[in-house]
Amino acid sequence: MAFEPPERLVRALGETYGNDVAARWLGQLPELADATAARRGLTVERVQAPGGRSGLVLLVRCEDGTPAALKLAPPAARPELERAALRHWKGWGAAQLLDADAPSTEESLLLERLHPEVSLRSLPEAKALLEASGTVRRLWVEPPVEHAFETVGQRTERQAVPMRAGVEPELAPLVEAALAARDNLTSSPAESLLLHGNFRQSKVLSGERAPWLTVGPEPVVGERAYDLARLVRDRVEDLIAAPSGPSVARRRVNKLADALDVDRDRLHGWTLFRAVESGLRARAAGRAQDAELLLEFAGWL
Repeated sequence: MAFEPPERLVRALGETYGNDVAARWLGQLPELADATAARRGLTVERVQAPGGRSGLVLLVRCEDGTPAALKLAPPAARPELERAALRHWKGWGAAQLLDADAPSTEESLLLERLHPEVSLRSLPEAKALLEASGTVRRLWVEPPVEHAFETVGQRTERQAVPMRAGVEPELAPLVEAALAARDNLTSSPAESLLLHGNFRQSKVLSGERAPWLTVGPEPVVGERAYDLARLVRDRVEDLIAAPSGPSVARRRVNKLADALDVDRDRLHGWTLFRAVESGLRARAAGRAQDAELLLEFAGWL
């Protein structure tokens, strides 16, 4: 089948893995999609657009007519880790892995089909946060005894390397505060649970088997406060536009922490680190508006 990869995917892969690596994989994607669908006996209906940022999702039908979603991701994205997390969750709070018995080396993922056009972002903010809280708590389970997932300490140490390389003087105090928070939090890890790793409202889709199910994990092992930190800044553009944005952001930290029995200070620290890290990464990628929003939000904390 001939198609153009969604622009969101093209940008995200280039930013994450470099344009050369992304271009090589994207260039072979139509042939890879055809071959994978044929090998698995799937009928392709269409490409899901705008889709996600970590891989291409095709809406397909299995040989028995069951609707499904086929996800193809580059090897650098470690799709085997997403497979391992989904297999471990067994559909509890997350999309069901329909090919759970496939070998770990199988890079494509066959998933139950959800409703990609209906995420928690379609709900009013208060309702969305309530549903998000109920969904994410289902994912926080003991990891498999033997696993290959990164720990929060390992992931954030890798992310901290470019942050320590130096920034403009006006950003230095904010970056130093974020790094100090990270160092303090990782020196005394609170928990060791399997986390989604990139949980936010747009990662929770409407389903048939359950009202809301999570997709697109970037699994990591660590404390719940780390997983909640990305959710705190959801709809950051609305927060920035509101005169009460700073106070609303701080109240959101406290409300989410209390609702999910997470330490407020630890959630505050991880929210600061993750916002600054994301803001600097956006600056490096040339996404000036995103960077400005994220760093202003971080400054409130």
